[in-house]
Amino acid sequence: MADLAARFAKFALTATPDEEALAVMRLSLLDWAAVGIAGQDEPVAALLRAQALEEGGAEEAAIFGSATRVPGRMAALVNGTVSHALDYDDTHFAHIGHPSVAVVPAALAAAQIAGAGGMAFQQAALIGAEASVRIGVWLGRAHYQAGFHQTGTAGAFGAAVAAGRLLGLDEGQMQMALGLVSTRASGLKSQFGTMGKPMNAGIAAQNGLEAALLARRGFVSNPAAIDGPQGFGPTHHGMADMAGLEGLGEAWLFPGVHHKFHACCHGLHAALEAMATLPDTPDPIEKITVHTHPRWLSVCNIEAPQTGLEAKFSYRLALSMALCGQDTARLDSFSAETCANPEIEDMRGRIDVQADDSLSEMQARVIVTLADGTPRELYHDLDADPGLSVRQQKVQDKAARLIGEKAGAIRDVLDRAASPQDFAALIAG
Repeated sequence: MADLAARFAKFALTATPDEEALAVMRLSLLDWAAVGIAGQDEPVAALLRAQALEEGGAEEAAIFGSATRVPGRMAALVNGTVSHALDYDDTHFAHIGHPSVAVVPAALAAAQIAGAGGMAFQQAALIGAEASVRIGVWLGRAHYQAGFHQTGTAGAFGAAVAAGRLLGLDEGQMQMALGLVSTRASGLKSQFGTMGKPMNAGIAAQNGLEAALLARRGFVSNPAAIDGPQGFGPTHHGMADMAGLEGLGEAWLFPGVHHKFHACCHGLHAALEAMATLPDTPDPIEKITVHTHPRWLSVCNIEAPQTGLEAKFSYRLALSMALCGQDTARLDSFSAETCANPEIEDMRGRIDVQADDSLSEMQARVIVTLADGTPRELYHDLDADPGLSVRQQKVQDKAARLIGEKAGAIRDVLDRAASPQDFAALIAG
């Protein structure tokens, strides 16, 4: 029975987040802001910001890197794209998507339009992010493997939920918004390694906000367009995995989100963390074999990257960088110059990447063979939870490295649940 719109509409308007889930969302909001500010001068950021400022219009919402406000829908597009430009934002592996970059820009624009309070903004962002993860689980791995980018597709539904809650939609209007965003949600993995990849996040934020704004005006759509006949799921390789609905409104999946501490695709992080445990040895490395979950081979296994963007999606390049002493947490490490570095090119040629279905998507096993034939086996599991306090410290340290003292000001605004206008002002200038 086609009833997802009704279930998620009720969840959107009645859910009460617990404090642990909100604490993790505040971490993601700090991380989102820091990564967006750090990425505001990226080429794709400059292009979209220029377009937004040239178009002009109602001064409703702030964008990264400009004191001039723009229409909410354009702010959502710009901020979603800019915050994903560095590919340094959070990831949720329940569906392999980046929840914050799709949902937070829509929530922030809606909060500014509606004049919402700080706690209302944080709760809506969390509820929207939770919805995106659960819709992503419902769509399943087949949707992702077919080539759809869950950040753009599932993210658009979460963006509509967050924006609709802040804009005061009732349950009927929320169902209309979800039905409408079903026909707008989009995003392809074929864009990975190009400017189109971060724009998938911006399009999701824009689509969700526009759907909510139109529903508030009385727009009529088909609420069965998510899961009904010829709906989004059936036409986009959705698996209709009902695990996505289990405990909806009672248990929270979002706290399982992962924050990045390497400036590249999250699929590379388990291997990089494993490599970091390699003991110092005077013997040179003859060969490295990376064992990873098969799905990552279609995501981040570019064999011979030529650009900084491509480098972020290459096991061989990222591990070569780490072995050659380049800091993979630094934004400027991933560049065309790095790709062309002779030492790194030589190391890259010694690395082999193999699919291993005995590993989860969060795990990697790395076999390092030294010149004398001695093998060293390394392993890491990203799902090993270090605890909230450790996560908080690591995100705060990352934010401070990216944007300096401004990280403290943003953290203060979030901790006090100050006005979204204050939060927006900090990302703008």
